[in-house]
Amino acid sequence: MRPRVVVLGSNFGGLTAALAVQHELAGDVDVMVVSASDRFLFTPSLIWLPFGKRMPSDITFPVAPTLEHAGIEFVHAAATAVDPAARTVTTDDGAVRVYDYLVVATGYRNDEGVVPGLENTSTITTLDRAIETGAAWRRFLEQPGDVVIAATQGAGCFGAAYEFLFNTAHQLKKAGLHKRTRLTYVTSEPFLGHFGIGGLPHGEQLLGMFLKKQGIESRVGIALERAEEDAIILANGERLPFSFSMVVPPFLGQDFLRDSGLADAKGFVPVRPTYQSEKHDEVYAVGVAAAVEVPWTTSVPVGVPKTGFPTEQQAHVAARNIAHQVRGEAPTDERPFGDIKAVCVMDAGNNGVVILADKMLPPRKHGVLVPGPQAHLMKLAFEKYFLWKMEHGYVQLP
Repeated sequence: MRPRVVVLGSNFGGLTAALAVQHELAGDVDVMVVSASDRFLFTPSLIWLPFGKRMPSDITFPVAPTLEHAGIEFVHAAATAVDPAARTVTTDDGAVRVYDYLVVATGYRNDEGVVPGLENTSTITTLDRAIETGAAWRRFLEQPGDVVIAATQGAGCFGAAYEFLFNTAHQLKKAGLHKRTRLTYVTSEPFLGHFGIGGLPHGEQLLGMFLKKQGIESRVGIALERAEEDAIILANGERLPFSFSMVVPPFLGQDFLRDSGLADAKGFVPVRPTYQSEKHDEVYAVGVAAAVEVPWTTSVPVGVPKTGFPTEQQAHVAARNIAHQVRGEAPTDERPFGDIKAVCVMDAGNNGVVILADKMLPPRKHGVLVPGPQAHLMKLAFEKYFLWKMEHGYVQLP
């Protein structure tokens, strides 16, 4: 019998891993993707959706045709349990599926409990919430007031917070509201431009310049105490009123992974540099589902961004190592998260910053931030390219 590879999840990590395994083994493998969502979502573009710059159909596509074309079975169901000893996955339709190798790419949930009252604010971390944020933005335009954009204690997705912040400033200017709207950025980062990756040379000065140019106030290195219906209360007692707010929370893994004994208390799977589970040689985890140790201590907790580029890299490493195992070889491909290159384009409405570094996490040899309108154009182009690449299954392309 051919080996059976089951992939949980169908977004950046899951779709890449499934197609890459099929490619690595030239189809001599049975691959199944199990996912609660039947659509791929280009999450980086959620920063634009609330402002009407994108519709859901612009940044999603159905995964079933892509997988079917590659000879991969797709099951539209949510995994509810994994039994590593029996090598089985149970789904919410009651079915039990056996695997020889398992790739966990189940993404994240928002940690809504990190700040009491967080439901009083908007966020853009999921498609549904980004759509709701769009409705809140339209209500704001009818009754303008102060705006607060925040990244809470423990958050890691600071890039999205900055992008939404600068796009908000751009939209306020277009609406003629920038001179009578107080826009404030609140972040757990120890300094502006930390990004959850330890910062890069001159990053603090560059981000400070961006904020000053846009007239944005900031509160740095501080936690959120609670969120009320019309104000965010900081840990120092300061009250920031808002008519519109967007808050990026920390992420959690999936409960069923923790309950199955695969994951830590937050639902993330501890992995080796091969992306194999620390406990099970035949289980892999990539993307947000994989645990990453934070290599610093800060007065306010700061997470690490598990974004699309490192997720893709991890998925390819996992696919190659599964291929090694299928061939009876040792899984020798290693690429620790911190050693993956940092490649990011931060959009700022009609401007932006290209972020490049030889390693995701310090210590590094090289790192640079390149500001300019070309960054905005690059992000637009990359969105179109990446959606085309993934929908057609060309995961071997850069």
